[in-house]
Amino acid sequence: MFTGLIREISIVKHYQNNILSIQSKHQAKLGDSIAVNGVCLTVIKINPDGFDLELSDETRSIVETSKFSGKVHIEPAMQMNDRFEGHVVQGHVDCTGTVLQIISRENAVDYIIRVDSNYIPYIVPKGSIAIDGVSLTVNDVQKESFRLTIIPHTLKETLIGQYKLGTKVNIETDMFARYINHILTHRNTFIKNPNKRISWNDIDTIQMSY
Repeated sequence: MFTGLIREISIVKHYQNNILSIQSKHQAKLGDSIAVNGVCLTVIKINPDGFDLELSDETRSIVETSKFSGKVHIEPAMQMNDRFEGHVVQGHVDCTGTVLQIISRENAVDYIIRVDSNYIPYIVPKGSIAIDGVSLTVNDVQKESFRLTIIPHTLKETLIGQYKLGTKVNIETDMFARYINHILTHRNTFIKNPNKRISWNDIDTIQMSY
């Protein structure tokens, strides 16, 4: 589990043969979970200046792999005694989006992000969303896009200030919105088939889907 609060801006040394090598000050351990631009990955090797992580076929089929170059957001997984900040982030990217508009405001910048309309139901106005691993609040939602307002502190401490029109981003929608939608979808199935009753195994299957 993560919070969406970036702990470090690290550098990608190289990404090849599904192995991502990161130069980082963070002292990782073998088997640690670390989110890189919002993607939860497992540390498989410790190097003098950082660590290596491996991407599965499933991960590569969903995320924007072009994000694994240059500077990247890093967040180690939460520890049991950590203070909980940000919002609940799993590091499970749902889809990718594209920066459609960048609008300067008096003391902030609006980013309009285009996304596949299939994921709009999971993006809630005034709800939470993770963009490249950064915990943010959704201002409003359209049919195929949503608007974020980024304050100067976030622009300074993350890579969002470097985004341009057309920049691709990894998106993790609100976990609770996904859960509710999935459970209600299955609930409707059970209502249409009154002879079937939802079991604890069914509930476990629904939960493990995420």
